[in-house]
Amino acid sequence: MSNIRVLVEGHTEILFVNEVLKPYLCQKGDSIRPFLLQEAGGIPKYSRSQKQILNTIKSERSSFCTTMVDFYEMPNDWPGRTESRSCRNYQDKAQRIEQALSEDIAAQMGDSWNPAQFIPYVQMHEFEALLFSDTLILAESARKSKVSAQLECVLQSFSCPEEINGNYHTCPSRRIKQHIENYEKTVDGIIAARKIGLRKMRQECPHFNEWITKLEDIGNQ
Repeated sequence: MSNIRVLVEGHTEILFVNEVLKPYLCQKGDSIRPFLLQEAGGIPKYSRSQKQILNTIKSERSSFCTTMVDFYEMPNDWPGRTESRSCRNYQDKAQRIEQALSEDIAAQMGDSWNPAQFIPYVQMHEFEALLFSDTLILAESARKSKVSAQLECVLQSFSCPEEINGNYHTCPSRRIKQHIENYEKTVDGIIAARKIGLRKMRQECPHFNEWITKLEDIGNQ
């Protein structure tokens, strides 16, 4: 059995890992445990996050470490974050940061460490994008089935849920709240995530699917 530690930015992601990812990966023979980057939630500056990533890796060198952090509101001091602004494609933005993260952690760990044990994942643009994989289930999970058409209209403006952009007024979570005022991410969001399921999310969200595929491949290393 492979042990995977995932560093996340909030309690919603903790619940998502425990209630959606863990059951699936357990079936594959892998164990996954989430840890907050900081108790207050959100993404801390990289100087602090780097220390936690390194401490997580060093605490159990046979384990794998991954991240689940949002592109939206990521501090500019994270590796590759500033450079990602020149990327037009959302996947290129995420991959630019992920590659820079991999290179930075590998440089800190030295040649004796296997860099394949760190799998950075930058979520585009935030957790709620995954919920747009099925707008009907999203609306029904918040007991607002009548707004599914409006949510679907939001999605139709983009090629996929991960492309829904991330400024203050148009990030996925605020687009949901425009139609579901009482939306609570740790309740409605997790209910929707469980009902939508990984298969549908992977079909609709290519970059998320890449991450899950990498986690699946850990058992083959």
